[in-house]
Amino acid sequence: MADFVRQVMTAGVVAVRPDASLVEAALLMRTQDIGDVVAADGQRIVGMLTDRDITVRAVADGIDPLTVSAGSVCTPDPVMVRPDDPVPAAVALMRAHAVRRLPVVEDGMPVGMVSLGDLAGTEDPGSTLAELSRPGAPDRPH
Repeated sequence: MADFVRQVMTAGVVAVRPDASLVEAALLMRTQDIGDVVAADGQRIVGMLTDRDITVRAVADGIDPLTVSAGSVCTPDPVMVRPDDPVPAAVALMRAHAVRRLPVVEDGMPVGMVSLGDLAGTEDPGSTLAELSRPGAPDRPH
């Protein structure tokens, strides 16, 4: 079992500028095969944007995703963790803030992401969520 976030996080962060359109963000998500990006102003994370945010906060309201910025739809000031934070602290933050992903920041710089699936793999390796979160797991039909 992992003790620290650095042992379970996915290294690297995919980011968009806050002024990027939702279409730009969605295309990046599709290209990278991910469901979230951080909105970053330079190296500073200013928000977290998920595929669900795009769907619920923009598309469902009939807003044109070409004309809306990532910064206007993202969750501002996301909760973040450090690589040396204990795994139980990350789990507690996810529960307390009802989020599934946390950016990992070291010395003010984004260095990775930790997801509910990453944590499930350490807390309960035999769980369905842990199985689905492993690399090479079968993907959903498109």
